[in-house]
Amino acid sequence: MSSRKRWVVIGAAVLVGVLGLLFVLRSRAAPPKYVTATVDRGDVMEVVGSTGALQAVQTVQVGSQVSGTIQELEVDFNDRVTKDQVIARLDPSLFQARLGQAQANLAAARANAEKARTTLEDARLKAARAEALSKEQLLPQSDLETARATHDSAVAGVKGADAAVTQAAASVNLAQVDLEHTIIRAPISGVVIGRSVDVGQTVAASLQAPTLFVIANDLSRMQVLASVDEADVGRVKEGAEVSFRVDAFPDRTFRGRVEQVRLQPTVVQNVVTYNAIISVDNPGQILMPGMTATVSVISQKREDVLRVPAASLRFRPEGFAAGGQGGRGPGGGGRGGGAAGDAPGPPTAQAPAAGTPAGGAPPQAGTGSGGARGNGGSRGDGGGRGDGGGREGRGALLFVLGQDGSPQPRRVQLGLSDGQYVEVVSGLEEGATVVTGATDPTARAGAPRPGASPSTNPFNPQFQRRQR
Repeated sequence: MSSRKRWVVIGAAVLVGVLGLLFVLRSRAAPPKYVTATVDRGDVMEVVGSTGALQAVQTVQVGSQVSGTIQELEVDFNDRVTKDQVIARLDPSLFQARLGQAQANLAAARANAEKARTTLEDARLKAARAEALSKEQLLPQSDLETARATHDSAVAGVKGADAAVTQAAASVNLAQVDLEHTIIRAPISGVVIGRSVDVGQTVAASLQAPTLFVIANDLSRMQVLASVDEADVGRVKEGAEVSFRVDAFPDRTFRGRVEQVRLQPTVVQNVVTYNAIISVDNPGQILMPGMTATVSVISQKREDVLRVPAASLRFRPEGFAAGGQGGRGPGGGGRGGGAAGDAPGPPTAQAPAAGTPAGGAPPQAGTGSGGARGNGGSRGDGGGRGDGGGREGRGALLFVLGQDGSPQPRRVQLGLSDGQYVEVVSGLEEGATVVTGATDPTARAGAPRPGASPSTNPFNPQFQRRQR
């Protein structure tokens, strides 16, 4: 063998050895690095989430009681008006003509009444003369009876004439009222937020009054009409504090208070909701009617209490199996993981189930350690009525970082939860280090972190493990 071939063989052997060494080094499992958090003190609030629309406390639709053509418009959008201020006028010519006709009919009725009284006076005198002549037997009995009948007829004629006068006067009053209704006045003081007509437009008030303007009272005080789910309405009380945001001012938080929870249910596609009226101060009048508000009703609040991140309740180290009712095998994740009665079992070498990241199956939205429904109407993240969340005195299991750097199970009693933090009633001391997740040094960038929940954003890429 020539020296050249010998060097080629030696070089190939060295390359194979280096590649094998790199493969062995890379295949060795690096020790996991844990993400931790410190138990601290702070405020925990149980909230009920909802959405609603801003509206004025009082809104009046101004219409017209008579039909006619718009002659003048005195106000426009966003104009401020006072009570009884003239805001529009209809063409009064037709109503003036009707008023003149009614007044003429009244004058004729009064003249007829005077004529009837004159006739009555003449009949009275004739009847009295006939009575006197009849007593002296100078007038036949038939003429006396005729005189009496004529008098009685004249009395009835006066009554009919007086009734005609009253009827004609009522017609005059009706025509006068219709003429006055051609002048549209503001019923309340406020701001014009709607205008439905223009000059020259004809409005017809045959069956119902057409809407000309919409006036809202003082916008310095408004209210939010929020729809509360039937599962959460029991936690919404009158007088509860409320914080909300609107899309127009995403960086500002507005405050309010629950004024009323209406008993009338609203059913849409078998979903039952109740309307909660939330009073809101709007001194700068930056909030406008119709804005959509994202509402958080504070049902309970605890100040300066021990708290842990909700993520610490979902973490399970790789190979951990929860005993009792909550375990699903290796990983101990899923519904009930870390619940009261879940005693820590011995580690197992069995790998996690296919399709689940190391550290146990993370809870899906609304399940797992966070319970079925999170406090504040949101699901997951340790809040709500499931294990590890909202009910006070519920036991849960989490892991603290031991002196050797490995996670150690710890049983705790939990209180309120706001979805991000959970109150710790007992089982931990301030300053303790709890494990919230683990990082995998060999994982490529963007891979899911063991012990963490999968992304719930539908626009984020979802990664799945290969079936073994």
